[in-house]
This record gives sequence, C-alpha cells and structure tokens, in this order.
Amino acid sequence: MTPPPAVQGSAAQSPTAAIDPLDPVTIGARVKALRESESLSLRELALRSGVSAPMLSQVERGETSPTLTVAARIAAGLELRLSQLLRLDEDGAVTIVRAGDRSRGGAKRRGHSFEVMTAAQPGQRAELSRHTLAPGGATGAADDPPMHEPGSRETALVERGSVVLVCDGRRYELGAGDCVTFDADLPHHFENPDAGEAAFLAVVSAGLRRS
Repeated sequence: MTPPPAVQGSAAQSPTAAIDPLDPVTIGARVKALRESESLSLRELALRSGVSAPMLSQVERGETSPTLTVAARIAAGLELRLSQLLRLDEDGAVTIVRAGDRSRGGAKRRGHSFEVMTAAQPGQRAELSRHTLAPGGATGAADDPPMHEPGSRETALVERGSVVLVCDGRRYELGAGDCVTFDADLPHHFENPDAGEAAFLAVVSAGLRRS
C-alpha cells in the first residue's frame, strides 16, 4: 500500500531535510532571536515596526505566517532588509570568512591592530577578533575599539607575549595561555607592558551580564 504524501509544512522532517526559511516556525524563531539580540521588548518592536504586539507574539510562536507587508515592517523595525530577515542573503547554514576577507582596523599610533574573523550577520550574538599590540601599545582609545553594547561579555585568550587588562579601574596581568572573561560594557582596555609584541584572541558575546 502506498503511504500518503507528507503534508507540506509538517513539523516532522528527516534529519537531513533543509530548513525552509519561509516556514512560519523558522520565521518566528528568527524574529524572536533578532529582537532579543537588540534587547527589545515586544512592545518596543511593535512601536518601531507598526505591527501590533499580539501579532508579533503570534509570529514569534509560529502560529501565523506574516504577509510580505507585515514581514517588511518587522524587518524595518529591526533595521534590516526583508531579505536579511528571511535569510535570503545567506548561503546555507555555514558561513566561511577567508583569511584575506577579514575586516581590519586599529590605531597605529597606539600600537594596536586587529582583524575581525567572523562574518557580520544580523542576529549574530558573538564576534571573534584577533588583536596585536606593539611594545607599549594599548587598545581602547576614543577612536579605537573595543567598544561594546550594554550586557556584552568578553573572553580573551593571550596567544603570545604579556598583556594587562585594565577593567573598571583594576589591573589584571596576563601571560601566554591565560584566559580572562569579564563584563565588556565596563570601561576597559588592554596594554602591552613588555618589549616584545603581544597578541590575543577576543570573543565578545551579546546577552545579559553575569551580575
């Protein structure tokens, strides 16, 4: 006996089935993740988008599929294009940043250079960067990152050399292999007190502070 065909949009999927970016459950989870990454309440997003809070709640729970007009308003409220909200700009679930494509910056006069190793994508809650400090160099001037949004946490791993983390007025000495995690929305910067070059990796995560 031939089994009945699967119902389109059914929650049951094979382990290898591709995720449909237009599925209401997928859209809802995407909207909620993006809203929370911006620390917005349903009411705040409703005010920014012109879509009512009850409708937004239904969308986030996957109970309704938003029309293109509603989806476009939600995207605008999140300061995104509709294609970004629906992930139509992304090529699958894996994103690769090649070594030559990293964004770079820093303040040469302060002996600091950095490169961002992760792609900048809407809703991404973590960023990996690599920092190099010349002898006597430092990060964190007014024109030089790190500058992070409220609630951010940062983890830094010293690759080579020695660095000093100055966080909220206190100094923490770190050597190669040492790892530190701290509230990155506090005033902070890194210094290289030695005569040799220092390098460290930093991961900044959005979210609630520990305290």
